[in-house]
Amino acid sequence: MVQGTGSNVGKSLLVAGLCRVFARKGLKVRPFKPQNMSNNAAVTADGGEIGRAQALQARAAGVAPSVHMNPVLLKPQSEIGSQVVVQGRVVGSAKAREYQSWKPRLMEAVLDSFGRLSEEADLVLVEGAGSASEVNLRAGDIANMGFARAADVPVVLVGDIDRGGVIASLVGTKAVLDAADAAMIRGFIVNRFRGDPALFDSGMRFVAERTGWPALGLVPHFADAARLPAEDGLGLRREGRKGSVVIAVPVTPWISNFDDLDPLREEPGVEVVLVEPGRPLPAAAALVLLPGSKTTIEDLTFIRAQGWDIDLKAHVRRGGRVLGLCGGYQMLGQRIDDPSGIEGEAGRSIEGLGLLDVATTLTAKKRLEAVTGTTLTDGAPLSGYEMHIGETSGPDASSRAFSRLANGQHDGAISADGRVVGTYVHGLFADDRQRARWLNLLGAETSDLAYEALVDDILDRFADHLEMHLDCERILAISAR
Repeated sequence: MVQGTGSNVGKSLLVAGLCRVFARKGLKVRPFKPQNMSNNAAVTADGGEIGRAQALQARAAGVAPSVHMNPVLLKPQSEIGSQVVVQGRVVGSAKAREYQSWKPRLMEAVLDSFGRLSEEADLVLVEGAGSASEVNLRAGDIANMGFARAADVPVVLVGDIDRGGVIASLVGTKAVLDAADAAMIRGFIVNRFRGDPALFDSGMRFVAERTGWPALGLVPHFADAARLPAEDGLGLRREGRKGSVVIAVPVTPWISNFDDLDPLREEPGVEVVLVEPGRPLPAAAALVLLPGSKTTIEDLTFIRAQGWDIDLKAHVRRGGRVLGLCGGYQMLGQRIDDPSGIEGEAGRSIEGLGLLDVATTLTAKKRLEAVTGTTLTDGAPLSGYEMHIGETSGPDASSRAFSRLANGQHDGAISADGRVVGTYVHGLFADDRQRARWLNLLGAETSDLAYEALVDDILDRFADHLEMHLDCERILAISAR
């Protein structure tokens, strides 16, 4: 189990890299994260959803993602509450304090899923959540030491030197942990080092002497790791390329599945501009892209509060294009109704942006499915996945659907002038054929980018990097204990 001294120390990517390392050695490897919190999720082959990081880790291991790789997924809906997904299915919503009382029964699901993966694998690589030293949350914990103790899984602790204070964070973790919890830790890793590694030799020795844990490696910063799909907002803010065609993306509080933007960021002719609150949508944008949202009504209210609804209409009048993905598609319509209180108080209704002649009713049933199809205007192939609640219908959907899916159903809608498009399909731009279609529409320079091959190449190079700087044989030996 890879635990961290804090959030964003690189646990997810280290597990992905190690999945690739050991899978290349011929082992049957499975990733696992007992509890994750993210609105960037992925659809699984068994018809559920898990955190995006576990889907990437499964890819690194060369296996299809499964709901059992992330049995508890929390999808934040407010500052203090989240939707709770257990083994791929939504079971309800809970505020932070209430959720603590759920944990004992959730541990049953966690151990069940871990047992299933263990039966089919030579090696299960487990990712912890947040910090191992959150002793205030230790009672009932299912994400870090609570799980490690319950499943008797040895732990490797990771600290991030790039943020500073790594010696104190590693030694401090040992100081605050219960002795039995600390005994689960079999070694430590220092991640994201920059400079001459020899300058930190004494630091590695100091941590080892103070904690009694062996040093398993000092991992230098690997810049291309930032190009892999991320699952939290820190990945959203990474710098993109400069390009002649600007795609503007308004950043809302509950933005989700924002890895839809990653393939566009790799295109040399495209500049993806993240528009932060308080700033106008850039007049130079060729396309305004409204991403997915975990709470569509709240994000639509936020868009109006920023004046982006006015900017959008001006953008369309100037001949610009608009694309709404999933929740963004729902916002583009005439109205969103929530009769059952899926996103909050029952009976709420909100006027949409009015750029598509459709309306959406939020329903409890969630669609989770990988899809393929073709766009109806030109027959261009597409592939991706649907992950949404709500049914959308209206003249623009019935007479000008965006695509026909392989199951025969139509998806999405196009405005009468063809400038505004909405679709429920995520992952649209990871399909090289569909991305090239959109670049042509926008007048952007096309490239020979093969996005999926790029992701695998980065995973391979990151695995090479870890094999060079970590004692992988010792990590494997620890895992076998």
